Amino acid sequence: MSVSLNLARSGERLAQLLVQEGIKDQRVLQAIARVPRHAFVQPALIHKAYENTALPIGKGQTISQPAIVARMTEIILSANIPVNNVLEIGTGCGYQTAVLAQLVDKVFSVERIASLQFQARRLMRQLDLHNISLKHGDGWKGWSSKAPFDAIIVTAAAASMPQKLKDQLKVGGIMVIPIGIEEQRLKLVTRTEEGFEIKDIANVKFVPLVEGDIE
Repeated sequence: MSVSLNLARSGERLAQLLVQEGIKDQRVLQAIARVPRHAFVQPALIHKAYENTALPIGKGQTISQPAIVARMTEIILSANIPVNNVLEIGTGCGYQTAVLAQLVDKVFSVERIASLQFQARRLMRQLDLHNISLKHGDGWKGWSSKAPFDAIIVTAAAASMPQKLKDQLKVGGIMVIPIGIEEQRLKLVTRTEEGFEIKDIANVKFVPLVEGDIE
């Protein structure tokens, strides 16, 4: 069996595993199956690439557990408006970014660590993903020049709800964000004509959303 065929089947097996984890949206499952997760992990960890687990990627950051990537993606696709442009806070290695790129017209992603952002940019080119715009900057500030967004997905835990991110949502748009320090809860924020509605989703564990940016 060829290596490429074996890896493709690994993606399919991962998608099947996520069905058992409660992921129902076939679009999300197909995107998970297509994205080569092994390309986003460190060489020494490739044998774990298609396990449902978070893995270190350097700089104190991780590639998220596939189940949480799929769950957060599933949530934003359930919005009551078409989701065409998404802001991602915390590019990291770019795995969540690549999954989103399979499903929406445009992904804007902000990463505070320059070396990770550089690596993600190079990988996106290698994977021939051209509907992604990457920016090195402070995730707490979002990307105001590209706002408003249909959806925002935050892949690090904020100590409190970032007002600037809420302000960059369209009316009807949604944000999925983990909030908390020791105890983290995944929140769903919906912007309405009157303001914001916040729904509690689940317990989660993410690296912290740190203010500022570094080289």
